[in-house]
Amino acid sequence: MIRHQRTTPPDAAAPARATFRSGFVALSGRPNVGKSTLLNRLVGSKVSIVSPIAQTTRMIVRAVARTLDSEVIYLDTPGVHKPQFRMNREMVRLARAALAEVDLVGLMIEGPEGFGPGDAYVLRLLQEARTPAYLIINKIDALGRKALLPLMAEAAKRHAWDEIFPVSALSGEGCDELTAAIRRRIPEGGPLFPEDFLSDLPERLALGELIREQVLLRTREEIPHSTAVMVEDLQRNAKGEVRVGATVFVDRDSQKGILIGRGGEMLKAIGSAARQAMASSLGTPVHLSLWVKVKKNWRDDPAVLRLLGIVTTE
Repeated sequence: MIRHQRTTPPDAAAPARATFRSGFVALSGRPNVGKSTLLNRLVGSKVSIVSPIAQTTRMIVRAVARTLDSEVIYLDTPGVHKPQFRMNREMVRLARAALAEVDLVGLMIEGPEGFGPGDAYVLRLLQEARTPAYLIINKIDALGRKALLPLMAEAAKRHAWDEIFPVSALSGEGCDELTAAIRRRIPEGGPLFPEDFLSDLPERLALGELIREQVLLRTREEIPHSTAVMVEDLQRNAKGEVRVGATVFVDRDSQKGILIGRGGEMLKAIGSAARQAMASSLGTPVHLSLWVKVKKNWRDDPAVLRLLGIVTTE
């Protein structure tokens, strides 16, 4: 569970209204459409790791955005894709279940790519769930304005959206309008979490995700999907400094060699960047020790998946 300071969302100081609203909003869509980037912007803090690699998010991450008169609990869901391993099947199951368990769904598509087969499948799942939904057209900064209106017209024919929002999760364009509409749409109700609550991601998993983010950013295409990070040691000394010991699991010996690199250079670079990210998140110096181990077929091992926070029902 993460409780720490964060930057203030743009309108957090808005005058209070008489009615308080609170509710759950799932950010859904196929892999790599920008769900994690948007979540981090909407809550005003880095909660989910971000990379250009598809299937970066492997579990449901819940994070809270507050104003004086609202509390929105956003769910960053795994991208819906064709699963190959037990891990992927669990990721898709979690994403599907979230559609029916929230007050509102924000279905995201990439503006420059428009609707593809993957988007059509997610849309069918949404229709089965019958949950109110906004369509969020992301990456409009990379979409020509002349192409936006036809895309919105096509979207309106595909589903009875409550509203359609063109945004750029990267630049923030359109996000203020989206958050205002979300706060209007969620039900009336009191706060659901303590004021210092930001995310339900346990600390060990959150720190492991920061390490995995650096693996995703620094290794070749073949490595990211075959990698998992487990924080096995987490201690604080009398000075408040944090000592972290973690293992990076891979499927094959060749992948271990790539992660370690010539003379250990790759692993040192991953560790250095991850340590800085941890120190920034925790607000205290961090000492990080990293190991790389080969564990074949870990993505089909339910015991490993549970330890990684990817709970399997099989």
